[in-house]
Amino acid sequence: MSNTKAKLVIVGGCGRVGLPLGIMFAHRAKLDVTLLDIDQKRMAAVNSGTMPFLEDGADVPLRAVSGKNLHATSDTACLRKADVVITIIGTPVDKHMNPTMNELYRTVDGLIASMRPGALLVLRSTVYPGVTKLVYDRIQARGGKIELAFCPERLAEGKAMEELVTLPQIVSAYKPKALKMATKLFGSIAPSLIELDPLEAELAKLYTNSWRYLNFAVSNQFYMLAESYGLDFQRIHKAVTQDYPRMKSFARAGFAAGPCLVKDTLQLAAFAQNNFFMGHAAMLVNEGLPNFIVERLRKDHDLSKKSVAILGMAFKGDSDDNRESLSYKLWHLLQVYCKETLPTDEFLHDPEFVPLKTAIKKADIIIVGAPHNAYKKLKLPPNKIIVDVWGMFRTADTKTIHPLRTSARKGKK
Repeated sequence: MSNTKAKLVIVGGCGRVGLPLGIMFAHRAKLDVTLLDIDQKRMAAVNSGTMPFLEDGADVPLRAVSGKNLHATSDTACLRKADVVITIIGTPVDKHMNPTMNELYRTVDGLIASMRPGALLVLRSTVYPGVTKLVYDRIQARGGKIELAFCPERLAEGKAMEELVTLPQIVSAYKPKALKMATKLFGSIAPSLIELDPLEAELAKLYTNSWRYLNFAVSNQFYMLAESYGLDFQRIHKAVTQDYPRMKSFARAGFAAGPCLVKDTLQLAAFAQNNFFMGHAAMLVNEGLPNFIVERLRKDHDLSKKSVAILGMAFKGDSDDNRESLSYKLWHLLQVYCKETLPTDEFLHDPEFVPLKTAIKKADIIIVGAPHNAYKKLKLPPNKIIVDVWGMFRTADTKTIHPLRTSARKGKK
């Protein structure tokens, strides 16, 4: 598989996982990359050299490779010529919080039928533990003409271009030939490789996201505990982390959401036959934070007479991704009790959203939903009730702010 001639197809290639990966393989490894997708709007953007979503550091390399050795298409004929096919299709959870493999199996069966003998199929997204073996068995049952590897993605959304070339890549396969092919492929962009057995690699991916989700849950539980006793969590957090290395992993409080963390935690819980009690507890804590905020506000204020603004509807700061955002859960809860809700976001567009200035001007209560950096520069008017779970508006002159108990706040100097 020559770096100058190898043909790579990424299924789901115009999405937030596939596109940065495709750009990096085209730009850094000089592979011939085809992004196979069904989203016509995103494909048109990519083929014109324009990023369809926010991703730090992706704009310039995309323009350099778009129309040259990277292009997007919905034509599956590209699969027949590919040396490597990477699929981004993972295993989501259904409405009963159980993993479902139907979509993955449909995709894999189609790929097996379309790929040429000797080509490598790489599972990239999170899969339920044991799925790689099941896919391998399906391939063997159909003649075993293609190779299979599982190489999980472990990147922070928005930082993929940086982390693809700075973080180690886990590679796994059942056959030495497949492992060798996967090692050569990802060795062309990753600084180092870590070899695991497929089941180990599947668990490594789930452990990574579940650990982060549990870590956030600890901080959110501590936040709610402090607030329930009228104490300032941010002051305590600063006290225990300042110049104290053993508390470096103590996360800040805030909404723990997005398309991966809770889903992967639930998949690990299902794999543990629902004996992963910490995972279930973490979900109750993190998903319960919006309810806690609303109930605390209801205790101190007549919300039927209040207009409430939510600053940031994305699932995390400086992102244009609203998937599984807890700001929406907060919004829906507030709509039940408040006179008026005023959602706003710097990166998302929705006809129900209002401009930032309007939200701040009209609101009696301002809640930080997503910690976009732009909000740090805001000079909030006096006499506003501020709910700042993230601790964005803390300065030397506001060190005693208790977000859910303060009836008013001085403007920033």
